[in-house]
Amino acid sequence: MSERAANLHSSRVGAWLGHHGFSIVASLGRLARRPWATLLTIGVMAMALALPLGLWVVLHNVQRLGGDVQASREVALFLRVDVDVARAQAVADTLRARRDVARVALVTPEQALAQMRNRDDLAAAIDALGADAARAALPPVLRVTPRDDERALVAAVQALPETDRVQYDALWRERLQAWLGFGTRVVQVLAVLLGLGAVLVVGNTVRLDIQSRREEIGVLQLLGASDGFIRRPFLYLGAWYGLASAAVALGILTVAWIALQPALTELAARYGSDFALRGVSPPLAAGVLLAASALGWAGAGLVTGHYLRQSRPAGG
Repeated sequence: MSERAANLHSSRVGAWLGHHGFSIVASLGRLARRPWATLLTIGVMAMALALPLGLWVVLHNVQRLGGDVQASREVALFLRVDVDVARAQAVADTLRARRDVARVALVTPEQALAQMRNRDDLAAAIDALGADAARAALPPVLRVTPRDDERALVAAVQALPETDRVQYDALWRERLQAWLGFGTRVVQVLAVLLGLGAVLVVGNTVRLDIQSRREEIGVLQLLGASDGFIRRPFLYLGAWYGLASAAVALGILTVAWIALQPALTELAARYGSDFALRGVSPPLAAGVLLAASALGWAGAGLVTGHYLRQSRPAGG
């Protein structure tokens, strides 16, 4: 008896898997039989997915720029020109003893002059002015890296008698972080709205497909087919729509990345930076494909479930 039950269970599982395979192939066949309608639906969904995804990529690259500034968090302390290197080193040792200081680097006038000579636009000016005069005009600089918030440290170094000027970018960083936070919220809102739009597009497309097969569905219901049996091909149809639209959206962003990368590289080189635009990473691309497939599946499931509840024969 147990062997018979096991065989029955095995046959049911085999039939269930077989119908899944049939539904996958049949849904692909329905897409292929209507190429223009399929391309139109996929194109609309792809644009809806590409917009928030593209904004997220841009925001992520801006965050990288902001992250570089945030990671450095250096306070540049320009000493008076008449402060010699020995006195500047003593000030650096005093700052290193503070609890709120992580690191102090001394840049002497000679080191600053050597760094300036590496820049073509400044080398000619230094040669015209003379190395000794240029060195005499350069003050010692202390690059101080705070451990935590630099506000208390800035107030302390500004009070030093050797200090001429203090430069730090806390206010700029705060504004940047506020804009990045606002941009993240905008991307999230757009992703939700356009994701709902993609669900509606799939739902409407599947609804039209259901209407064209309502007689076939009616016969299956009269024969006692379950809702899951009837719904399954439409669910895979919606998933294929979502998967294809995500692939097209990723393709659009890849083309945009290829087109923008050379111009951005040249622009960064003008500013002496090696910044390069990062596209969609493989893990993110896989997540987009899965999420879009889930959206298509959900849209098809909502429409199909509603239709089956309305059309189920009484007592069925």
